[in-house]
Order: sequence, then structure tokens, then C-alpha cells
Amino acid sequence: MSSKKTNYSYIGIAFIILVFGIIFVPKIVDRIKGDDITRTESRSKNVAVDSEGYVSDLVFLEINGEPKKVPSFSFINQNGKTITNEDYVGKVYVVEFFFTTCPTICPRMNRNLVQIQNTFSDFKDFGVASFTINPDYDTQEVLKTYADNYGITNPNWHLMTGDKDTIYDLANVGFNIYAGENPNVEGGFEHSGNFALIDKNGFIRSRQDKFGNPKIFYKGIISEAEKEDEDGETEEISMLKEDIAKLLKED
Repeated sequence: MSSKKTNYSYIGIAFIILVFGIIFVPKIVDRIKGDDITRTESRSKNVAVDSEGYVSDLVFLEINGEPKKVPSFSFINQNGKTITNEDYVGKVYVVEFFFTTCPTICPRMNRNLVQIQNTFSDFKDFGVASFTINPDYDTQEVLKTYADNYGITNPNWHLMTGDKDTIYDLANVGFNIYAGENPNVEGGFEHSGNFALIDKNGFIRSRQDKFGNPKIFYKGIISEAEKEDEDGETEEISMLKEDIAKLLKED
């Protein structure tokens, strides 16, 4: 008698599994086809992505639910050429704000960027955008000398100068990277030592912190060799290199 009950139980379970498969599996497949189930959290619903192309796990910086894109700009570079945001389309690039007579953090930032430049020397779709916050002094000729002295060789690394108010608006509003004049500090200007990372479509990208929030910027002052500064802040140049490599693989 117990043997028959056991057989009936097996038959009942098999029947339930069969019914579940007939009813629910097609619905799950339809949901996947209809994109009701999110495949990759890092993709923004507002950014068109080739479904067959590679997309990294770097997130988009969103403002009011919209992915933050680099504002339009137009400045003169170290070679006297007009450079706009359109010149960077199709390229992964790093953004910084600096000035050539900076006695403190700028030399450290640009030595780190030169190291990054050399790491990606074989990639024609990698670049750097350096905007001076002292355009009255940093003319095209001054920027050219600065570039030569630092070993800046990447043709996509543009050191740019132009209207001061426009540059400050680009820094403080366009990128939320602080820059300002201050006669009470060494050098007469103060600014963030952070870098922004931009993808090939002009969107600001970054990795997430341990709480799932975008890091937004990368610390540009501490070198890989130093590992950390006197305050215990760890370097993020190695992190930036990893994330540049990820974006270079995207379409």
C-alpha cells in the first residue's frame, strides 16, 4: 500500500512540474524578450546601447534622472587650433582643470596624466582635455612650452585656453569640478585635484563605491607609486587606468 502511495506522489509532483513549465516558462521568456527583466544595471534607460556591443559595469552620472553629458565647449589648444567637444566624440578621455604656474597640485596631477598617456600610447581613441583656469597668463605659446616640458605627446591631449568666465562655468557647472581665484592662496588660484572620465559618446562615467553610489571623480594628486598620502587617502590612478581600459572596449 505504501508503495502505491509513493508512486502516486511521484506522479503528482511530475504533473505539477509539467503544468508549471507549460504555463510559466513561456511568460518568463516573453518578459526577457520584452526587457522587463533588466540585464545590466549599469545601462541607463536614457542611453541607447547596441544590444550586441560590449558595455562595461561603469555607471552613468545622472542628474535629475538624465545621464550627465559633457557640455559644448570651444577653446584654443597649445598648437593654436580650435578644439571643441566634438573633437572628442569617439574617444575615451580624462578631464582636468589646472594652470601652468601652479606651485602645488598641478605638477603632480599632470605627471600622473603623463603616466596614463604612456600606458595607453597605442590607443588612438584615448585623449585628455586640460583646461587652464588662468587663461590671462596661459596663452597658446605658454601651454605649448608646458606640454613640451612635461612630455605630452598624445595628439588627443589638448591643453586649452580661452574666455575665463566660460572656463569657470565649464568647471563649476559643467563638470562640478571646483575652480576659483583666491589671492590668499599660493599661486592665486584654487581648484579640485580630481579627474573626470568621459566615454566615447560624451557621457561622464565612473565606478560605484561599496555602497552602490557612483564615485563620480577620480583623485588625481596621489601617484600609483605613493599608494597613499600623508592623510591616509589612497591613490586612484590605478583605478582610473582600469576604468579607461573598460571604456575603450565599449562601442
